[in-house]
Amino acid sequence: MIAVQIIAQLPESLQTVTGFFTKGGLFMWPLLLCSIVALTTIILRTFALREKNVLPLVVESEMERLVPGASAERLARIVHYDPSSLARIVRVALAHLRWPRSENVDTVQTRARHEMVRLEKGLVLLEVITGIAPLIGLIGTVSGLIHVFASLGLSAGSADAKQIALGISEALSCTIFGLGIAVPSLVAFVYFSKKVEVMSVEMESLVTDLLSKCYYGRLAGETPPPRQVIPASPPAPVPMT
Repeated sequence: MIAVQIIAQLPESLQTVTGFFTKGGLFMWPLLLCSIVALTTIILRTFALREKNVLPLVVESEMERLVPGASAERLARIVHYDPSSLARIVRVALAHLRWPRSENVDTVQTRARHEMVRLEKGLVLLEVITGIAPLIGLIGTVSGLIHVFASLGLSAGSADAKQIALGISEALSCTIFGLGIAVPSLVAFVYFSKKVEVMSVEMESLVTDLLSKCYYGRLAGETPPPRQVIPASPPAPVPMT
């Protein structure tokens, strides 16, 4: 009774939304939780996957400006305090320049996989919500239809047809809400996944080019050549007097 009075005091738009959730049944609330999680994830990933946060222009331009064989001290200073994913990978590459190139590449690839996991953080939630939201909506619809047909078996009459139609329409609200959550979640998941893939390929290209410049003139697995011992020339004969 109190809830009905509170709903009656709300504006008309809020009454419509509140009535939609109230009539939809118990399974509307898990769907509401899914929608909040999906919306929060989309907002957070939108800010986290901005290009300036992953591929800052100052780091990218300095990597492109570096001359093959030149010193990378300026680039090391730039990426030292930069929190971006590209800067973290570059720091690992520059920290192991004394290693053979093959070992440095393996270390950089390991760090790059770690950064990929960081960039994809939260996307699994969108994938899960895309799958379970329609299923929860379907369960809610089936549950509502069970109640409708159970009440139909208890009483019969022409007046009950309107109640049955109303109950069925309310039961279908769960399916509509579940699909309404799943569709934008799927779109966001595909968009963010593709964006992460494109940025990872770009980072790989930049770092590969950086290693080529830093190892310019050095062969993979090259070892210093052995020192050549030049034999001393025989002493000149001393003339006998």
